[in-house]
Amino acid sequence: MHPTYFPSIANMAVLVQADVVWEYHDNFQKQTYRNRCYVCTDQGKHMLNIPIQHIGENNGRQLYNQVQLDHSTFWKKTHLKTLQTAYRTSPFFEFYEDDLLPVFEKKYDSLMDYNFATIAFLCEAIGVDFPQEKTESFELETTQFNDARHLVNAKKPVSIVQETYTQVFDDRHDFVPNLSALDLLFNKGPESLEYLQNIKLPIKNA
Repeated sequence: MHPTYFPSIANMAVLVQADVVWEYHDNFQKQTYRNRCYVCTDQGKHMLNIPIQHIGENNGRQLYNQVQLDHSTFWKKTHLKTLQTAYRTSPFFEFYEDDLLPVFEKKYDSLMDYNFATIAFLCEAIGVDFPQEKTESFELETTQFNDARHLVNAKKPVSIVQETYTQVFDDRHDFVPNLSALDLLFNKGPESLEYLQNIKLPIKNA
């Protein structure tokens, strides 16, 4: 599975239910969850996007594990402010806020390292171990593992059977499925683990 920015509920369900090996040797691709996630604000589904340093098309493809963050804007402050504004009234935001703040305050240069930090926060909060194993090389088709790498594609909606839960702005919007697991955590708190354990995994069998 690809490490992603504050992973979606589908991604976290895989992480909770399976022994995950991180894909470490793929190329970076645009319009994926590698540098974006979705939350729910008063305006509905909202994207949080991480700016990265682009090497230029003449330099060819760039390995994901070599992508550097672009710190020329204050995107971390913007993302944190968005989460605080959107989830301040949720049942569990204040319970997790102190542990969340270091993710936005510590300096990271690597996109992948930063994503690992966001995943580690969710693992700790939800109550599961953070996976340590990484692939040793890239394989287009894997025969050794069940393949969940397709979950990184932000442009292809993942079909998962997901029970609705109370969201902050459900009086204004219908239930918004498969957001970042932050949405689940802030609204369900300690019940998030059981919720994720009951989702049928959207992965391809090896």
